[in-house]
Amino acid sequence: MRLSDSIESFIKEMMTQEEPEVELKRNELAEYFNCAPSQINYVLATRFSPDHGYVTESRRGGGGYIRIVRVVRPGAQQILYLLNERIGSSITETEAVRLIIQLREQGLVTENEAAIMAAAVSAQALAVPVTEGIKDAIRAREMRTMLTALSARKRDE
Repeated sequence: MRLSDSIESFIKEMMTQEEPEVELKRNELAEYFNCAPSQINYVLATRFSPDHGYVTESRRGGGGYIRIVRVVRPGAQQILYLLNERIGSSITETEAVRLIIQLREQGLVTENEAAIMAAAVSAQALAVPVTEGIKDAIRAREMRTMLTALSARKRDE
């Protein structure tokens, strides 16, 4: 397992459904993993961003800390947020897969549903002779359609 993966797993294990927030000291975390504090910054920037469903707050200095908060919304509300705020007129495959992983981690879709959604927005599914911009627009429409169907299902539950 790569160091970044280990740091991410460690932080996520500290968070629970009841406690969607964790406060850490960057230097202590870097010392624990025997790495530079910049490695911690990298993990925070790439794995705990708003696109991944997290908000991070950092305070520097001797008493400094890092607070990571998992943004938790009820099922249908989370889906509507994704529809209205995160998916515009186009979306890349990487961004779409990131959203699907977020839905899976939050228990809004099953592992099988996530795999099907990822396949539907994959480069293989959109292997047609058009520009990347058009593929990203098609991918956004696919994501919006899937999330709309998912939102309707969540309202019925």
